Amino acid sequence: MNIWSLLSLIIVILILLPNLTILINFFTQEADNWAHIQEFILPDLLKNTSLLIIFTGALTILIGTSLAWLVSAYDFPMKKFFKWGLILPLAIPPYIAGYTYNGILNYTGVIQSTLRNQLGWEVNQSYFDILTLPGAVFIFTLFLFPYVYTITRGFLMNQSASLVENARLLGRNPWEIFFRVVLPISRSAIVGGVSLVLLEVLNDYGVVQYFGIPTFSTAIFQTWFGMNDLSSAIKLSATLMFIVFGILILEKVLRGRKKYSYSQAKVRPLTPIKLKGAKAWSAFSYSLIIFLLGFLIPFIQLVDWMFLTFDKIASPQFMQLIWNSLLVSFTGATAIIIFAVIIANFSRMHQSILSKSAARVTILGYSIPGAVIAVGISTVFIQIDNLLFSYYEFIGMEPTLFLSTSLFMLVSAYVIRFLAIGYNSMESGFDKIGNKFTEASRMLGMNLTKTFFKVDLRMVKGPLISGFILAFIEILKELPLTLILRPFNFDTLSTKAFQYASDEQIHEASLASIIIVLISGIAIYIFHQVLEKEPN
Repeated sequence: MNIWSLLSLIIVILILLPNLTILINFFTQEADNWAHIQEFILPDLLKNTSLLIIFTGALTILIGTSLAWLVSAYDFPMKKFFKWGLILPLAIPPYIAGYTYNGILNYTGVIQSTLRNQLGWEVNQSYFDILTLPGAVFIFTLFLFPYVYTITRGFLMNQSASLVENARLLGRNPWEIFFRVVLPISRSAIVGGVSLVLLEVLNDYGVVQYFGIPTFSTAIFQTWFGMNDLSSAIKLSATLMFIVFGILILEKVLRGRKKYSYSQAKVRPLTPIKLKGAKAWSAFSYSLIIFLLGFLIPFIQLVDWMFLTFDKIASPQFMQLIWNSLLVSFTGATAIIIFAVIIANFSRMHQSILSKSAARVTILGYSIPGAVIAVGISTVFIQIDNLLFSYYEFIGMEPTLFLSTSLFMLVSAYVIRFLAIGYNSMESGFDKIGNKFTEASRMLGMNLTKTFFKVDLRMVKGPLISGFILAFIEILKELPLTLILRPFNFDTLSTKAFQYASDEQIHEASLASIIIVLISGIAIYIFHQVLEKEPN
């Protein structure tokens, strides 16, 4: 077994261990409140979770796919801006969007205040109440549709123009082409995008907790910290894992066995058609409305609130929050990209059961909600600490939960949760360069490790940077894992913004939120530029 095999095996074990711990404890551990939860709480959790993923999934498919086709196939005013501007809603975490829209729409918000004070209108409060399940669907849809949009647009940009042109020659109108040609060939990309959306919905804690909607994430928190019942929290986590596995199986079924491939090597990308008149302005208006609702309106509101509370919030303690966030994001993203490079390179160089298993297990972490990973990894680390008590005493330390109250546990959880992001990026990069340069280097007498550092790694700089940026953004925005696993008295921008919002100090939450959005927005722009420069 060489060094690449050994490292990959270690990474696989580290990822599997917390999840296996949860599944084992689900069947073996007794739980005091589990019978009560099963009878009175679990039905509501299943109902709310089902409604959220069904309606959010349908709406994100509608918006994301339509915008992807519009931007790929047509030219209209400001298309170049919307191409990357429609990705910006990802810069605003849904929980920040949730409390921002509630601030905009509530009784003292800008809309009702304007209607009441400027126009003299008194309105029914229920019309503006966003703290409902449909309101949560609205938030999830607007701020998660870019997953469907980016993946589908990336697929459509590289499709052969002949498919669409042949349909036009056969007399098909734009609507028929979209439904009978574009949707069937894009099914795999659309299903891939919406599966990410559904996993994000299942992972969410901030929105559902703030909106008062009982879901598995909120139930895990309440059971663990409210009832002090870790065993029941583990059983809830395992139940959620089974739901996730069900979604992954459904994804495979929906993708189907149909394959669409080219009949010749030369593939001509889509040539956008220039829209004119009403059609051009309709496309522009649709894109603009989604951009306004999904980014600009909440961003402007956050900036307005920030100016109201800047003097109160800005302080050396706040600078510590920024440092904490950048520290864990940079450390986590660096660890993720290192592990991703190891596994992706191992999978490329060795076609074995271990390499295929390593690739599958890597993706597993992103499929498991943060609250579930938190339960699993904290259980493992507490057990490790218990085993090390005697060693702590031997070296003169007090027997304590050293590892399970450290940043090391939090960063480890980030790696498990987001390793798939780095791996997918590196896998696509290694797929593009293939093995021919590696083989040429080996024939010239350079060993495998030197070849990797001097040849392979230099050729995948774009995917490496992209994977790092995406992992950095996800960790910066992450909430459930950080809330549960952060060390005592350690806060980040995301946890502080959530704490302010939960305490109804929405204005005070704006500065932390703005910084998250700005850093994420800049990172998304850099990511887009890296993608644009990457050769197809």
